[in-house]
Amino acid sequence: METDTALPAEVPQSGFFDEFLSLIDAGGPVVILLMALSLVALTILIVKLFQFRAARIGDGARAQQAIQHFRRGNLGEAISLTENAKNPVCHLLLIAIRARAQKLPDALIREELERQAAEVLESLRSWFRPLEVIASLAPLLGLFGTVLGMISAFQQLEGAGNKVNPAVLSGGIWEALLTTAVGLAVAIPTVVFLNWLERKVDRLAHEMDTVVTQVFTADLFTDPVAVKPSEPPVLRTARTAHAG
Repeated sequence: METDTALPAEVPQSGFFDEFLSLIDAGGPVVILLMALSLVALTILIVKLFQFRAARIGDGARAQQAIQHFRRGNLGEAISLTENAKNPVCHLLLIAIRARAQKLPDALIREELERQAAEVLESLRSWFRPLEVIASLAPLLGLFGTVLGMISAFQQLEGAGNKVNPAVLSGGIWEALLTTAVGLAVAIPTVVFLNWLERKVDRLAHEMDTVVTQVFTADLFTDPVAVKPSEPPVLRTARTAHAG
């Protein structure tokens, strides 16, 4: 007795990878260039995310706690909170607290803090310029590919003569518009992440400036000491002096 054995379903050969290759083939060299730019932007973004995470950007709670201890005169607690911290704000705060404890001139301390803060911000802003170039260049490349595709489509339309086939024109148009779509798909996320990174750096710069300023103005937040005048104020008018 023969039994029917079910044959395995044939696996479709056309998958996502094949569609991706067909889109690249339809877009031509412009799409290949845009894909390369997208890979560069993605690599820069991943590197910057690791850099920001390693620097603990946005973790300002430890610095605020150290400021509170410094205002109360607890230099040991303030230094221990900022000594092993990786946040740039804590690093600058540690330098400022130690320099103030050593009675160094305020102008010298501020100059050194500004130098180190500038180095930190410059390091965090590195590779921002390539992202700006990619964000501005990607739509232009997409538009350039669209113009080339439209020229090719109308050349085919002209070559057809009286035998005009609407499918030829419509096919050329969608292939031409493909490059614009790819260019926008590369530019939009790049702009979003670039603005997000710039905002993080701007907030860090503001936080560093605020925390360092609080070190130099810590005396304004100390509790005032009530002093009873031991003598009346020495203030004599001309009439009093003449009477004396």
